[in-house]
Amino acid sequence: MLLTPCGGVHTFRMRFTIDVAYLDRESTVVDVHTLVPGRLGRPRLRARHVLEAEGGAMAEWGVRRGVRLRVERTGPALPSG
Repeated sequence: MLLTPCGGVHTFRMRFTIDVAYLDRESTVVDVHTLVPGRLGRPRLRARHVLEAEGGAMAEWGVRRGVRLRVERTGPALPSG
């Protein structure tokens, strides 16, 4: 899930671990962390977007600091208005 604009996240009331990638304006990864339930991730000042995924997914996908990501929308378009 891509959160934008966003510089920090938390896992309060969650029941599972997530991976979090903080992205700058150009979608370059500035930091990656794994958050267990009930934690508050430190905000990253350069982050403009946050990508959340199932715990372990970022390593599997090769997402690490310095990598530039391309985000593509799939599925139905969001309603406007």
